[in-house]
Amino acid sequence: MPKAKNIIDNLKNQGANPNFNQINLINTLCEINSYKNFFLKNKNMGLYVWGDVGRGKTLLVNSYLSQLKSDDYMSFHFIDFMNFVHEELNTHSGKKNPLHIVCKSLTYSKKIIFIDEFQVEDVADAMIIGELLKKIIKRGTKVILTSNAHPMNLYKDGLQRKKFLDSINIFLEYINIFELTGEIDYRTRNIIKLIDKPSNKNFSDKKISKLISENFTVNTSESSKITINDRKFSCKLALNNILWIEYISFFDQPTSSKDYKYISEKFDWIFISNFIVSNDDQIDIVRRFISFVDIVYKKKSKIKFFLNNIEINEIYSGSKIDNLWVRCQSRLREMQTNEYFFD
Repeated sequence: MPKAKNIIDNLKNQGANPNFNQINLINTLCEINSYKNFFLKNKNMGLYVWGDVGRGKTLLVNSYLSQLKSDDYMSFHFIDFMNFVHEELNTHSGKKNPLHIVCKSLTYSKKIIFIDEFQVEDVADAMIIGELLKKIIKRGTKVILTSNAHPMNLYKDGLQRKKFLDSINIFLEYINIFELTGEIDYRTRNIIKLIDKPSNKNFSDKKISKLISENFTVNTSESSKITINDRKFSCKLALNNILWIEYISFFDQPTSSKDYKYISEKFDWIFISNFIVSNDDQIDIVRRFISFVDIVYKKKSKIKFFLNNIEINEIYSGSKIDNLWVRCQSRLREMQTNEYFFD
């Protein structure tokens, strides 16, 4: 069984010093009996970890799992988990009790299933997930979930929510609920350190990829597309709650304020790179960027601009929209400060 001290020492070696609440979570994770138990014991079949964005939920659970044999567990982001379940249900459509078949596929030889960033927003998912989680723990496989919301706040105002709650409540009878609180958002702390260091003035795509992968434990090796309001746009990365776009290519596309509002609501972190000095020949790009900044500023979105050798006042060198650009410059400067991130 993993020892909490090993996990804490490993985290410290990576430059992360767990606080009191994070250490409590590590200890709680280590108390999960990783052996299959076919006789359900109350509150011994898993853990539901919830709390604000950036408190370290995913990092700590992954640190715990890294101490296990890789064959003993399966790890999913919630979106990938539901995609897997729907694909399996389609494959076994027409068979008797296809959800039971999916459950057997998930739990075969696995002691733990981890579902990261658990959320329920779709009625089809809501009708499936509660029943599936019940079946998984009845087969003796433990479940670890992380979420930004308390389980009783999931799927708020959703269609047929009572049916979902009936199923999820039975599941919750057999697992512990842990709220991870804390003042420090470690991702924000790590990223904001970059602002004032001269050595961090220039960021290549490789360096940005490393920054994202180290802080958010995601694979950034492939370029991506983002679907916004039923239209596809090019970007560097759109995964889970992270968006990475390029100034010159993204704002050259026919995006609008409606699209920027979607982005501000969908993504917890936004990264923008590949800035150029724009004049009135690129005025449409600048206008879109100004509109984008207005919306994410009001939303208080967490955003990092990789300007490299370009100063904020140099992004726009034209004169036709000077009045708009002056306000935008002010907001861009504020959005790089500690006060903006932590206010």
